[in-house]
Amino acid sequence: MPRIQPLPDLLINQIAAGEVVERPASVLKELIENSLDAGATRIDVFLEEGGVRLIRVVDDGKGIAPDDLPLALARHATSKIRTLSDLEQVSSYGFRGEALASIDSVARVTLTSRTENTDHAYCLAKGQLAPAALERGTVVDVADLYFNTPARRKFLKSDATEFAHCDEVVKRMALSRSDVAFTLTHNRTPKRRHAATDLDCRVRELFGDDFSDHALPLLVEAGGLRLSGFIAPPTHTHASRDAQAFFVNGRFVRDKLLTHAAREAYVDVLHGNRHPAWTLFLDIDPSTVDVNVHPAKTEVRFREARSVHQFVFHGVTRTLAKPLATTFTPTTYQPSSYSKPSLVSEPTVTAYLDFAQKACSETPPPQTSPPLGYAIGQLHGLYILAQNETGLILIDQHAAHERVLYEKLKKEADTPSVQSLLVPVLLTVNAHEIAIASEYAESLAQLGFEIALIGPQELAIRTVPTVLSGGDLVTLVRALLTEFSENQTPSHAASRQNEILATLACHGAVRGCRPMSIPEMNALLRQMENTERADQCNHGRPTWSPISLAEIDKLFLRGQ
Repeated sequence: MPRIQPLPDLLINQIAAGEVVERPASVLKELIENSLDAGATRIDVFLEEGGVRLIRVVDDGKGIAPDDLPLALARHATSKIRTLSDLEQVSSYGFRGEALASIDSVARVTLTSRTENTDHAYCLAKGQLAPAALERGTVVDVADLYFNTPARRKFLKSDATEFAHCDEVVKRMALSRSDVAFTLTHNRTPKRRHAATDLDCRVRELFGDDFSDHALPLLVEAGGLRLSGFIAPPTHTHASRDAQAFFVNGRFVRDKLLTHAAREAYVDVLHGNRHPAWTLFLDIDPSTVDVNVHPAKTEVRFREARSVHQFVFHGVTRTLAKPLATTFTPTTYQPSSYSKPSLVSEPTVTAYLDFAQKACSETPPPQTSPPLGYAIGQLHGLYILAQNETGLILIDQHAAHERVLYEKLKKEADTPSVQSLLVPVLLTVNAHEIAIASEYAESLAQLGFEIALIGPQELAIRTVPTVLSGGDLVTLVRALLTEFSENQTPSHAASRQNEILATLACHGAVRGCRPMSIPEMNALLRQMENTERADQCNHGRPTWSPISLAEIDKLFLRGQ
């Protein structure tokens, strides 16, 4: 066995570089974080060949004193922390003092910096310090990455791929600090330019109008925790997780706990294998979060992990669950033919003609209608047509009623309101269904169903939940027995309560092709406006869609 001996500094730095410097994007991240810690208000990034040949970061921060320039490239030398207590409550991006030393061990690094108290700048290159010309700030040049470790350079991808990773780093940094201006140039071609602005404008720049126009603003505070940002509604999801960004005290992280908490809030409204989009910022006491668990500082550990999980989960859930009536902002649109529709169930053709003539001859004052307006008819027995101040609303009657029933069932899950049937509903079943009804009798009773065996192949439904009393009880109970048969034990069924309630709501909701009267339609619309998550059914599909009068006018070439 060889004897134990200390490693040389060069080898130590290269081992550290293997942890910190994964690719050019890793270098760029560390350099931008240093610029932000220096108080920069503008950061310019220049790349060549995806950052492999050159990464240059220019900032207007406080700069580095001439005597400190050699120390900047020394291992574990930093201005961010001094004592153990500083390490326990880190509030800066960088603090370990090994990034520049690791980068310097696998690339050619040149530092040029000037503070406001010096007459001119100084440049550190190849260990030599010399005067240089520069306004206040710092310029870091990282050239020929992995020039002395060709084996690691072989693992880099194409220039386009490496640039894409660098571009993503700049995007995340620009998102975390909207008050800082960023530019990105690749091979002398400008790629990004973001002026200092507020978070709303920065989100629109980075994610586009589609996300910003539909995103829900989020802001919750409790127990020293603050969660803010934007979340996309379930109708604007993605096929991948690329549109998810989470920041803890301004630092971008990939944390399974936070991601799980946010995604769990979408369980009742997410369609299939789609992924929600969000940009969320969690502010927490630095002493309660450990940011030193990963060399690249992309993972964190919370002291009170369960509390943080519940805080994020409930914050996102409440934002998604706000009833339509509390989030709708009416916009008055007043064409000459606008009037509130008459709530009659079967108007005659003559009545419609009289109504149209009167409407065209008068200009009524602006009116304030409910968010989903008033029903004016039904399309093919599937969709409700409603009119509000902005135009036309199309409502999927089954999906909308399904969500309303589901939310009611969840609220009454512990003590459901039960209705006894004057005449029991009889259900012909097979031996397997009889066995399921007997085994899950207690679970059925907890849901509000009293089902008794009255014959060799016949069950009698005697009580049902009040909210489902108007549905097709035979179909509903069959679906419920099928749902129970897929569970291994009654205790397993209890853990899937929400899935069972969703099945009840789906089969208890008004079916397609079922005629509805105008009062019935309006009653459903009013219920939707006061129901949480009414924008989506239990499967994540939208329940309603607006068509503005401006869109309708275009169809008839009006106003052109």
